[in-house]
Amino acid sequence: MSFRKTVEGRLRKKEKKYEVEQLMKDKRSEEYEALEEVFDRSTLMVIYDFLNKGTINEIYGVVKAGKESRVYWGKDKYENELAIKIYLTGSAEFRKGMLKYIEGDARFKNIKHDTRSLIFAWAQKEFKNLELAMAAKVRVPKPIAVKNNVLIMEFIGKGGVSAPSLKEQKPKNPERIYLILLEQLRKLYCRAELAHGDLSEYNIMIWKGRPVLFDISQAVPLSHPMAEFLLYRDLNNLNRYFSKLGVNILSVEECYKKVTSHG
Repeated sequence: MSFRKTVEGRLRKKEKKYEVEQLMKDKRSEEYEALEEVFDRSTLMVIYDFLNKGTINEIYGVVKAGKESRVYWGKDKYENELAIKIYLTGSAEFRKGMLKYIEGDARFKNIKHDTRSLIFAWAQKEFKNLELAMAAKVRVPKPIAVKNNVLIMEFIGKGGVSAPSLKEQKPKNPERIYLILLEQLRKLYCRAELAHGDLSEYNIMIWKGRPVLFDISQAVPLSHPMAEFLLYRDLNNLNRYFSKLGVNILSVEECYKKVTSHG
């Protein structure tokens, strides 16, 4: 018996709560078949739940695939474009890498250390970090929903084509982008009380002429024992990239004072 038939059978027993059979007729079935090949039953059930609730209306192809997660392009019932980020629950190496960012974060002090629990916490962490950043007026994708290892965000780009990262496309006015990014880090530090922790040209997009920070799951509160180290690392990465573009950069210490200033 195929996995789809098994799922549908179970859902019918629950008084047709999800009505997956009709849903599959209405949607792009080839995409769901691709999903089934990659993700476990628990992940698929979360996706079906989001479909049933109308949070997701359509799922299209993969726009970003990595060792830790896959990001799908989708749309909601109002045709708003979505980024559907699904963390891979079987990534043991990912588990090792995330521990240093979760341990020391008081928001997740009671999390179990098995791989699945940590990945669920990681998705929650990214959602909460995005909420804090949005409230601080930092340009990040708007968080929409999260459950287990599935995170739904605003899609940065148009028509399923992601906005380019700084790695993919150099900014037209690097001096201006450099100063904007320092101000974004200041808002993140002083208002959201977060250190990004993994800032580089790989996770900064340029959209409508301005930078957007993404992949913010590893950001830590300032109370985290690694917060200072991570902030300095971010500033060094920023200076390294923009110095190669000929920008008259500030020293790392000057950047630090600028970012941590509440004035």
